[in-house]
Amino acid sequence: MPDFIFSSARPSLSKWRDYTLAQAASFVAKNGTVIVCAVSQPYLPFLNNWLISISRQKHQDKVLVIAEDYATLYKVNERWPGHAVLVPPAPDAQTAHKFGSQGFFNFTSRRPRHLLHILELGYNVMYNDVDMVWLADPFPYLQGNHDVYFTDDMKAVKPLKHSHALPAPGKKGRTYICSCMIFLRPTTGAKLVMKKWIEELQVQPWSKAKKSNDQPAFNWALNKTAGGVDLYLLPQAAFPTGGLYFKNLTWVQETKGMHVIIHNNYITGFEKKIKRFRDFGLWLVDDHALESPLGRV
Repeated sequence: MPDFIFSSARPSLSKWRDYTLAQAASFVAKNGTVIVCAVSQPYLPFLNNWLISISRQKHQDKVLVIAEDYATLYKVNERWPGHAVLVPPAPDAQTAHKFGSQGFFNFTSRRPRHLLHILELGYNVMYNDVDMVWLADPFPYLQGNHDVYFTDDMKAVKPLKHSHALPAPGKKGRTYICSCMIFLRPTTGAKLVMKKWIEELQVQPWSKAKKSNDQPAFNWALNKTAGGVDLYLLPQAAFPTGGLYFKNLTWVQETKGMHVIIHNNYITGFEKKIKRFRDFGLWLVDDHALESPLGRV
């Protein structure tokens, strides 16, 4: 860790430009594990909401925020030194947050490179989107020594004791696994999936017609490596997609007490996501901001 970062004299925030992913991972890792998110400035309220929920489970110290613009890098490290890093070059901040845009694709397509780098440094890594809320500790669910753990993005209800194998492909010839919540061990298999994900993103670049995100490429990577990699589907009751949790209230009642991480997907737009979180009592920043390591942002 560079001396300037934790010296008693308050360093210029611009010094964080030289902070590397290797230094940051080394600083935050606990028990060989890092929890990672990637955030651009418009998502800071969601980052804070997510951090409050993680703090309640006592896992906030291992969080590393991969800042996708310098404003986020400086803001997080000013409040919480050492917990944000920017891997240059910074994407275009104006376009990085509109789902389906080329900017959003460029922003998310950096994700497997960051994750692969952390694996190559020898750490377990959990990736989360920040439009998620933890209701319980997910780590007890990461049983065994599988290479890659993930969640299904399909809203169809599964049996409570469903298979943990990769599901059958859907209509497009591939599965619908969410690239929003992934846990990886630093194994040859997990690294292979990340390399294949990067390769698939290069094969299927963004175009105006397709307006893709990085999730189809992640699914192709899983499907094409499944024979040689130990994959594990996490239980739906604990890790439901937003299309199930926010839409099927009967299922929510039937599975009460089983929910671990809730993803506010199947909806786009900041205001709509915030309203939905508020409606379900999951927008924590209004009343509990001081529980976040960042305080009020």
